[in-house]
Amino acid sequence: MREAQEISSTPITPRPATTAPTPPVSCPPSQFHSPSLTRSPLLHTDNEEAPQSKTPKASRTPRLSLTPRFITPLGSPMRRVLRLTKLDPQDAWLPITESRNGNAYYAAFHTLCSGIGVQALVLPVAFTILGWTWGIINLTLAFIWQLYTLWLLVQLHESTETGMRYSRYLQLFNATFGERLGNLLALFPIMYLSGGTCVALIIIGGSTSKTFYQIVCGATCTKVPLTTVEWYLVFTCAAVLLSQLPNLNSIAGVSLIGAVTAIGYCTSIWVVSVAEGRLPGVSYNPVKEGTDIEHIFSVLNALGIIAFAFRGHNLILEIQATMPSSEKHPSRVPMWKGVKFSYTIIALGLFPLAIGGYWAYGHLIPSNGGILTALYVFHSQDVSQFVLGLTSLFIIVNAVSSFQIYGMPMFDFMESKYTTRMKKPCPWWLRSLFRAMFGYGCFFVAVAIPFLGSLAGLIGGIALPVTLAYPCFMWLKIKKPKTYSPTWWLNWGLGVLGMGLSSVLIAAGIYVVIDTGIEAKFFHPE
Repeated sequence: MREAQEISSTPITPRPATTAPTPPVSCPPSQFHSPSLTRSPLLHTDNEEAPQSKTPKASRTPRLSLTPRFITPLGSPMRRVLRLTKLDPQDAWLPITESRNGNAYYAAFHTLCSGIGVQALVLPVAFTILGWTWGIINLTLAFIWQLYTLWLLVQLHESTETGMRYSRYLQLFNATFGERLGNLLALFPIMYLSGGTCVALIIIGGSTSKTFYQIVCGATCTKVPLTTVEWYLVFTCAAVLLSQLPNLNSIAGVSLIGAVTAIGYCTSIWVVSVAEGRLPGVSYNPVKEGTDIEHIFSVLNALGIIAFAFRGHNLILEIQATMPSSEKHPSRVPMWKGVKFSYTIIALGLFPLAIGGYWAYGHLIPSNGGILTALYVFHSQDVSQFVLGLTSLFIIVNAVSSFQIYGMPMFDFMESKYTTRMKKPCPWWLRSLFRAMFGYGCFFVAVAIPFLGSLAGLIGGIALPVTLAYPCFMWLKIKKPKTYSPTWWLNWGLGVLGMGLSSVLIAAGIYVVIDTGIEAKFFHPE
């Protein structure tokens, strides 16, 4: 009775005489010690005195609220929802986060387009060094490993504790380890995976365009063909023209076309190779040449080929940023659905390509160009010119499409410098100028340094932690799993192994550069 009397003694807001007093509020004991309840003047412990009104003249009307203060189980989630949906105004001006109406289908298109490419065509080369057993084992383990780190990135995209959405890989890394470490360890690999990939796409797209022209025109063509540099320029003009689409969501259709063509040329190449049968004298014994040290570096190179076959982790957070998100409907749910679908298709494309290509060509597969070069060298007279031309066309279209999604982080980076400084969105003419400058800048690098592919192993080793190691360390830092738990051991093990693999690949790349040398022909692409 004493508690009831104390609660009843709490001052009540005066009301007209005709209105009955408001009954006292009660709540279950499990909510009594909640922080939000201790601020309520209607609830007290036995040792507390009921608050006294200072003056009768300043009585206040209780505030109106859609969520009562005493309903604490909803208090914290509701506050997180409000923070989660509160976005940085500058995000509405940048191409990655300008539109947030994406869905699982868009995520699947973007992930599939960015996750599979011409780098997969050299997978059979790794099998010539590793052999059947270790080739399949390493390819399977690498696929599972990179899919796990991709899942980590999807989960880390948004934090219900801070309400932040990390819409860019570098933003998440800086928030986890600080801006200084971000600029030192993550900035160059991420920029290389965007800008360097676009340079490689110009080289691949321009060279394949030249091959496509030769196939279509035939041996009897009397017209003077374009030079390699001119084909690079033609490809770059098409890529720059398509890059004028405003934001990441607007290129969903382009990514769909890129994904379809990527699956198209991967499937057509391995199907034709298997249908033509094994070449005479094919051997499946692992190739061992030179000294033991050279063989060790060959094995490391093969592991690097398998690791580099999976790409696109530097774009996962950007793709997820195009989706709406709330506490009830977090973006990680549709994003993971899109990722699962796309990587199922990627597995159906990569594994038959590697296994079928190695079965058809064995140790005879060319180390430069992989299965695509083998198709042209061994079956150019046996296979229909239509099939060869269609395969080349698929590669060109996929390269143009992939250029858009890999260039988008660079477009976003350049525009963010303007919006941060000027405090207003980038005008359309300046946005077009930025993208043209980037496209033709990549063209200049492709022409000036055509031997950039010789450094791919070295630079790829530097960029490898973005895919295999950094997500594990960021998960440990942000989620803080229990020490010595299975999750703790798994992420530490994969993170350290990824950094170790990156180190040995860098060492192998340096050794190859020193041992074999680089034929540095500036401004002389072949």
